[in-house]
Amino acid sequence: MRSKAHIKSHPLHPILIAFPIAFFTGSLFFDIAGLIWSNDSFWNTAYYLNIAGIIFALIAAIPGIIDFIYVVPPKSSAKKRGAKHGITNGITVCVFIGVVFYRRGADPSPYIILGLEILGVILLSIAGWMGGTLVYRNQIGVDIRYANAGKWKQQYLKDETQPIAVAQTGELKLNQMKLLHIKDKRIVLARTEKGYAAFDDRCSHKGGSLAGGSMVCGTVQCPWHGTQFDVSTGQLKCGPGKEGIAVYAIEEKEGKVFLSFSQEK
Repeated sequence: MRSKAHIKSHPLHPILIAFPIAFFTGSLFFDIAGLIWSNDSFWNTAYYLNIAGIIFALIAAIPGIIDFIYVVPPKSSAKKRGAKHGITNGITVCVFIGVVFYRRGADPSPYIILGLEILGVILLSIAGWMGGTLVYRNQIGVDIRYANAGKWKQQYLKDETQPIAVAQTGELKLNQMKLLHIKDKRIVLARTEKGYAAFDDRCSHKGGSLAGGSMVCGTVQCPWHGTQFDVSTGQLKCGPGKEGIAVYAIEEKEGKVFLSFSQEK
């Protein structure tokens, strides 16, 4: 799923998180060095790294929240993982904020500071593990375009009048898909050898976005675990999913493609 917060399709969140990771872990190492060599310069450096890490963590959180809201498929395993990822990162930032305020107090103990920083780095590592899973397994922020798929397309529609015009007749190439956001629904419009088809964006297995998968010969494959569906009938063709998906009525007329999502086929 292509990131909503990006620069020329490069997602911002993975770019920015390198800074708080470096600053937080760096503060721990400088505090360890300060304790070993009793050097105030190391302690001061760690203090400013704490502050820099907090600032950049909050900056990195902005595109992360945007992608969590608009990119991670709803009611999916990735949504739960993304929530845990965000909460863990939030707790990590709170730990390092506590470190900063504790350092400013009277006669702070270096051992308490190191203990809190070690806790923060452990939480940071756990959050990073979940973030890596979101990117590499759930493909959040990854724009995979296979041969002849064309550029990533999505459209937000507010018109509730049925049927809804969702595309021009020649807008999509063969095997290209377009993600439609209609009210609270996410529907994929796809062009097959037999014409246009429309189906739910949610895989019946773990809730992966089918619009981010691949399609050939009227079959769409979920990018997460490879479950395949017939886009015309919604029938399950290959597991690990156990159920099919909903499909919707499509009509082509006057050079436009119309969708009726209130009635499933």
